[in-house]
Amino acid sequence: MNALYPLLATIAAYLMGSLSFAVIVSRAMGLSDPRTYGSKNPGATNVLRSGSKAAAVTTLLLDAVKGWLPVALVLWFGKPYGMEEGTAALVGLAAFLGHLWPVFFRFVGGKGVATALGVLVGFSPWLGLATAATWLIIAVFFRYSSLASLVSAAFAPVYYLLAGGVLWYSETPIAVAIVVMAMLLAWRHRENIQRLIAGTESKLGQGKAKKAQGHGKP
Repeated sequence: MNALYPLLATIAAYLMGSLSFAVIVSRAMGLSDPRTYGSKNPGATNVLRSGSKAAAVTTLLLDAVKGWLPVALVLWFGKPYGMEEGTAALVGLAAFLGHLWPVFFRFVGGKGVATALGVLVGFSPWLGLATAATWLIIAVFFRYSSLASLVSAAFAPVYYLLAGGVLWYSETPIAVAIVVMAMLLAWRHRENIQRLIAGTESKLGQGKAKKAQGHGKP
């Protein structure tokens, strides 16, 4: 029976990750579907191009929460049901995969930055804070959201492994989950990488699309 609980938790985490809040929030606030403008990526950065900062911030927070919550619930309440760090790694990865390939939205998802950050916070608040700080520093100095995401994703496994003997002990399943998320995040940013190399990537605050209010459907 104990083996059933991790399986059910992993499925539930994937379904939670499949909630594409960029689309849901945009619809609720009367904005155009983010898959129809800008980068066509259903994520907070593209929602910002609608002109609504409130929608972008709400999307960012909800995308992060759906990564954090499954991990937190397992670590808080899972031990009596045979769910510990290994299951936490599985549900974190499942929530991230749900965001990338959401079953509720024809498997067309976002790039996973906010959800991955939420998962990291679930693993360790310090790990999440260090990764978020890395994103912020790169974004402020270079003004590229994609570059900030790539750099912070690359450093996340390093932070976890190096700090294992200082702030918290490292768990192999969690380390593997972090590495897999970093690799998938880099793969999802492959077009951004090409534009960064070519010097054509848009900087933060540039290239905003026209406001798309009052159009719930494309």
